[in-house]
Amino acid sequence: MDEKTTTDRTLKYLSLMAREYPTIPTVCSEIINLQAICNLPKATEHFLSDIHGEHVAFLHVINNASGAIRDKIESVFCNSFSERERSALAALIYYPEEKMDELRNSGENMEDFYRVTLHRLILICRGITSKYSRSKVRKALPKDFAYVIDELLHTHYVDQDKMMYYERIIASIIALDRAEDFIIELCSLIKRMAVDHLHIVGDIFDRGPHPDVILDRLIEHHSVDIQWGNHDVMWMGAASGSAVCVATALKTSLQYDALDMIENAYGINLLPLALFANEYYGDVDCSVFTPRNMPREHYMPKDRTLYARMHKAMFIIQLKLEGQLLARHPEYNMPDRDMLNRINYDDMTITIDGVKHELLDKEFPTVDRNNPNQLTEGEQLLMEHLVNAFENSDKLQKHVRFIYSAGSIYLCYNGNLLFHGCVPLNEDGSYMEFEFGGKKLAGKEFLDYAQGIARDAMFAPEGSEARANGRDFMWFLWCGRNSPIFGRKNITTFERALVADKNTHKEPKNAYYSYCDKEEFALKILNDFGLNEGYSTIVNGHIPVKAKAGEDPMKANGRRVVIDGGFCRAYQSQTGIAGYTMFFSSKRLRIVEYEPYNTLDSCFANNDIYTRDVMVKTLPQRMLVGDTDTGMALKERIADLEALLDAYRTGLVKES
Repeated sequence: MDEKTTTDRTLKYLSLMAREYPTIPTVCSEIINLQAICNLPKATEHFLSDIHGEHVAFLHVINNASGAIRDKIESVFCNSFSERERSALAALIYYPEEKMDELRNSGENMEDFYRVTLHRLILICRGITSKYSRSKVRKALPKDFAYVIDELLHTHYVDQDKMMYYERIIASIIALDRAEDFIIELCSLIKRMAVDHLHIVGDIFDRGPHPDVILDRLIEHHSVDIQWGNHDVMWMGAASGSAVCVATALKTSLQYDALDMIENAYGINLLPLALFANEYYGDVDCSVFTPRNMPREHYMPKDRTLYARMHKAMFIIQLKLEGQLLARHPEYNMPDRDMLNRINYDDMTITIDGVKHELLDKEFPTVDRNNPNQLTEGEQLLMEHLVNAFENSDKLQKHVRFIYSAGSIYLCYNGNLLFHGCVPLNEDGSYMEFEFGGKKLAGKEFLDYAQGIARDAMFAPEGSEARANGRDFMWFLWCGRNSPIFGRKNITTFERALVADKNTHKEPKNAYYSYCDKEEFALKILNDFGLNEGYSTIVNGHIPVKAKAGEDPMKANGRRVVIDGGFCRAYQSQTGIAGYTMFFSSKRLRIVEYEPYNTLDSCFANNDIYTRDVMVKTLPQRMLVGDTDTGMALKERIADLEALLDAYRTGLVKES
């Protein structure tokens, strides 16, 4: 591009900016404003991973901001009133409506409660919003009370007249019977300002009962991103119309008691599956497929035999569809995972690593030994119904489109690298190559490619080859050999269901997990993703940290953090805890450990979910907004405004 073209384009851009800033004073005012914002402390980021449908625990962690709200209460009121009162105030902030109902039913003098509580909440709110610009706080204020809250936050006690003004506002709120609404809005504002940005490092779905509740809350969140986990991409594939992902999602839901979500949250009718299972599996032994848990909801059937039949029916369909997919995609290099074609149907055994194993279940009435992966007519009709139901579930589509829009395979954010699984490696530590589309791809380049193909599954034109390829690729990301989200050689679903020898159940990890605990290797990965700050950290989930065995979430001399500590109950027996969360503030990076959390009762008894700091990495100097990704964008904006100011002063652009 020649110099004249560059100058013309620059002038055109400055002229467009001049519409928003038509005079020298307006430009100067905005430069001053942006420079001031750059010198504010960096806002707090909150990291969670591997939530796995545990909606009750998730909602509490969001409400208590991993202990940040309790910390603020302690710093403001540590010498003002008792520890029990501080705990009660924390519970109120987490669950204001429920806590006030409890107090009202206990005979509490509510007028005294309102007056004292409003004063306390204003002090907490003042402290927690102090690091933000007044403009940002105003934008977060609830519409109905915005003016009043703004006044209360900026009233100073030194002036006696202002003090009287403050007291009269509080008295008027109570007199007008708006105290409870006002308290609810203040509590929401405190929670909103305690965390500026939320990171979900993968695996919202599966295991726990209600990922749908979690996604409803995330959609409402003011600022959130998601790094796709392997369980997430499987559901994304199902919602996009991948039959094999639909079968996998249903098989997992049957195994872990998530049918309430399937039928009542997502409106997917499972009666055809139940009828099919009874017709084709009614006279065969399905005991191997008895689900781990039965439905807790009183309105759901408790028939173990029925659920075992449904589970087995979906398992066989899943195996057939996987075999068909692997035949379509030799580039996945997984012919050994075509499990139905590996069975010796004469003696119902399978040979794995040279060892013959007898199958635990030997009755497969819908499998043709001469063409094991062919669906029967009944299976084909059933899958057409189920795929159509997934594609036409409004709520599921809303949730999955949100995961696409807010999500990615990896994210570089404020100097940190976030991804759920791994960057696939060879045994010698070099980046593993994958050949797709006639290209050999590795490292960051492969992750970028995979992210694009994953989006094709939902957004490429319907009926196109790209869309079909994308749908299949979602299965590869879910459980494919050395997939960057799965990070293992094999998923042993077949072996765990049908082979007694537990040695066959092992799922060898990618070599990434052998190298990533070394500081020099973590630094190499960070550098290859363009991150070389002194505090830059890899943030992973996916592999639970076995805290009870002495494992530490901090790896590679502080350059890698694993925050999967057993949020999901299914993993807590392995980890000994109920998960980790991480905070990244302007001063430090902090990891918090949780004990199991089941109900609100302990919170209302003024016993918050137990947390303890297991690691604190203090930054050498306080991080400002100007040091963040947002700050970099603001500095670019300031440079553009300075160019516009110069253009005004030289006459290149005329003031309006």
